[in-house]
Amino acid sequence: MQNTLKKPILALAIAGSAILAACNQSAPKSNTMADTTSTALAVKLPEASAFERTIDGKKTELFVLKNKKGAEAALTNYGAHLISLLVPDKDGKLTDVVLGFDDLEGFQRAASAYYGAIIGRYGNRLAKGTFTLDGKEYKLFTNNGPNTLHGGKKGFDAMVWDAKQIDSATVEFTYLSKDMEEGFPGNLNVKVIYTLTDDNALKISYEATTDKATPVNLTNHAYFNLNGQGSGIALNHLVQIDADNYTPVDSTLIPTGKIEPVKGTPFDFTTATAIGERIEQDNIQLKDGKGYDHNYVLNKHDISTPIATVVGDKSGIKMEVFTEEPGMQFYTGNFMNGSNSLKGGTPDAHRTAFAMETQHFPDSPNEPSFPTTVLKPGAVYKTQTIYKFSVK
Repeated sequence: MQNTLKKPILALAIAGSAILAACNQSAPKSNTMADTTSTALAVKLPEASAFERTIDGKKTELFVLKNKKGAEAALTNYGAHLISLLVPDKDGKLTDVVLGFDDLEGFQRAASAYYGAIIGRYGNRLAKGTFTLDGKEYKLFTNNGPNTLHGGKKGFDAMVWDAKQIDSATVEFTYLSKDMEEGFPGNLNVKVIYTLTDDNALKISYEATTDKATPVNLTNHAYFNLNGQGSGIALNHLVQIDADNYTPVDSTLIPTGKIEPVKGTPFDFTTATAIGERIEQDNIQLKDGKGYDHNYVLNKHDISTPIATVVGDKSGIKMEVFTEEPGMQFYTGNFMNGSNSLKGGTPDAHRTAFAMETQHFPDSPNEPSFPTTVLKPGAVYKTQTIYKFSVK
């Protein structure tokens, strides 16, 4: 989530949302590498009528993107959620690699509604629900133990955005987050553009301006399973992350302020490794996170170099992640527990998906050593992330 702040107030190199680093649920204990489901959900996009509602006096809709190669994506202006993403597997069969719901009510009643959502005003965690800016302390709603997660009680994921379909492959969402919404200062105008390119990449462009200094850390919280939603656990996916360092956390998943090397630890994904290969090792960071739920300090973030690569063990689908953000939250679905019924009635079972949330670092407003996330009047927050799909 690197902010290209158009002004010298730019101190970029941070990261944060995910993201959905973890939902506020308890995780089951079972974690074998054995898969429980052999076939992914049959591919189809949700019905448009299932997303046509009125919430807070604003209409919600379903938007479909298509490219020249037959890939498709479905989104809604409720939370600017990415609901489905259909890309071909090694046999040319379209596969839905994103978890989501068949209707709007699914997002509203979910224990965690972050599936595919735009997260804001601050993705990831803020310690003890407070931060100080220009000498003033701001208090936020704490919705994740003692901390604020993904924007607070009602973040951007639960707001109805204004929407405009630019063309068959592009949709634009805009939202005005008013001064002191969820405790954050400043009227923040946000624009997010999703584009499905002809090389089977989903590009997400973010832009924001403010009339008061405020911390901003936007991300998308898509849950991926490259074998397809409903195909079982994701622990056999091969992951490579171009990061020599990460930010360790305390027992509440707030960064300690240190940046430590991944070498010699279960957090080393500098070479392709199965997600589940070391996830049960006797490591305090894995125990506190109930698996991987940590921010990686990216070696490069220039949008032209993939900072992470994932390959589905069954589908052969390869996802490359490109970003201008300095960090990425790698989350392995540790708090998924089957309490939500996803598309086609499949449960969001434990570790049946992973998230790669590009961002600035968690809790940056409370960590002076981290790259700043403060956006000031006259500056422009601008960043982009790309998820590109091919077959191995």
